Amino acid sequence: MPYRFFGAETPSVKPTTKEFEKIKDQRHLYTLLSEIWCEYTCAPRLREQWSEGNKTLGQCSITAFLVQDVFGGKVYGVPLTGGGVHCYNVVGDVRFDLTSEQFGDEKLVYDDAHPQSREEHFSDPEKFARYTYLKNSLLKMI
Repeated sequence: MPYRFFGAETPSVKPTTKEFEKIKDQRHLYTLLSEIWCEYTCAPRLREQWSEGNKTLGQCSITAFLVQDVFGGKVYGVPLTGGGVHCYNVVGDVRFDLTSEQFGDEKLVYDDAHPQSREEHFSDPEKFARYTYLKNSLLKMI
């Protein structure tokens, strides 16, 4: 499988809990999530644009916080020109973004200047439901 997400060249992070010990690294997690990401897990405002060819569209925050569950680390955001924030992960000195493909050739600035809060993101019950679905689906696979 070709890995085109930002940080794919450094598959070095390992799970921090027994619950996810079967996940080898961020590439392996990407492979597993590629089978789960769907129109339902996509942010509602982007669902009409979601497709099998762009599975990572609208998946950033729920994926980034699930990555944090698996590998620890911190979640940061990249402010987007049209408003909103795109989430990515930093674990130790490894920076990666499993959902960066949705931006095609656009280069995002990963400067770790905008920490993201799980509490703030999951204060939206709809978003929390999508995250829970993604996490439970992953746990069933491993």
